[in-house]
Amino acid sequence: MNPKGLLTSLGLCTVLAAGGFAQSAGDRIDLYFGDWHASSPRMTRGALEQRDILTRGDALNPASKAAVLRFINSYTYATLAPHASTKTERLDGQQEIYFVQSGQGTAHAGGQSVELHRNIALLIPAALEFSLENTGDQPMTTYVINEPTPPGFRPNAGILARDENAVPISSSSGMWSHVVKTLFVSSDGLGTLDAVLTVTLDPLTLGKPHPAPGEDTDQIEEVWTALDRTSLALVGNQLRRQTPGMAYLHIPDNKTPHTNINASEDSQDRFLYFARYRSHEARK
Repeated sequence: MNPKGLLTSLGLCTVLAAGGFAQSAGDRIDLYFGDWHASSPRMTRGALEQRDILTRGDALNPASKAAVLRFINSYTYATLAPHASTKTERLDGQQEIYFVQSGQGTAHAGGQSVELHRNIALLIPAALEFSLENTGDQPMTTYVINEPTPPGFRPNAGILARDENAVPISSSSGMWSHVVKTLFVSSDGLGTLDAVLTVTLDPLTLGKPHPAPGEDTDQIEEVWTALDRTSLALVGNQLRRQTPGMAYLHIPDNKTPHTNINASEDSQDRFLYFARYRSHEARK
């Protein structure tokens, strides 16, 4: 079934017509999508190959594709070759959140060592020296979110790891059908972000289409990344096939709705989600 037929069959035409949303994004919707497969690699920390997904820019009037981040420093996909290690580095005024997609390795920081494998989420706090090591025979790949820390912020004393496989489901009915696992929230030591989650959609389900809410719309930075399968993203009045490794920013104009659609009859779709909703007082 083509996307237009799917939209009709799911009843979204009625939902969107009733919403009366503005089609201000139009053909510019593609500017809000980024894909690491389309980015040039660069080497950092001696051995880490990074490719941009989303970069800094103007979320309401992007000057170039995927240049839409205002509050987060960068969002990349990183690959560490088999048996390679990064140089030891300290993050000053910034923190990094890793979500391991494949491979295995170890994170070293402040006398700690944390084993890394698929679906491990890792928060590397500011002011802590750390390095990453690939201990396997295959590349270790990770999504990397770099966030600034506000003045006066007190970072965690050590690295914090969560295994998504072991994290309980925190909600299964939000936005109609989101199955949520919470990886990190502000109280876990995030500096700018409010939440890092995984969201799963069961077969033939979708989230509730909605624009960025309220008067603080311009403070919101919300990103969705397809992890394992190709799904459909609804942004404004348009559908986009969202392949693994592709992310989009929820347009923060309080006019353009978005949601994600699982068109499969037998497989779940899973997304890495992170968001900054508003300014919050720095943890001291």
